[in-house]
Amino acid sequence: MSENDSAHVAEHDTAQEVHLAHRVAGGATVVSLHGVMDVLTAPALSLRLDALTTRHELDLVLDLRPVTFIDCAGLGVLCRARNRTLARQGRLRLITESASLRRMLLVTGLGNVFEVHTRLPHPLPGSQG
Repeated sequence: MSENDSAHVAEHDTAQEVHLAHRVAGGATVVSLHGVMDVLTAPALSLRLDALTTRHELDLVLDLRPVTFIDCAGLGVLCRARNRTLARQGRLRLITESASLRRMLLVTGLGNVFEVHTRLPHPLPGSQG
């Protein structure tokens, strides 16, 4: 099975109220985050995202739609993932339908820093169907 056809799924409880699941589809690594991204969950979440952002030219999609709360520590996690991805000539996209998260990005000066979409790209790059 080639990397483009892989559907590897991994799930990890990173801390008290956040859950991370990732899969590779069409060359993109899609990470779904569930729960709360705050000062309590940020350290463990950063470790998991650091492990995922070691590849060169990574296409990373962070699905934040199931996130119920994000604070400045959670934004820090997103910034770190972005910086690590871009340093390796990769691409990071955020998926959110949350008007409050979009507003938070604007207020903090991060509105033009992230590539933000309301739904997962379809089809994912290189996927069939």
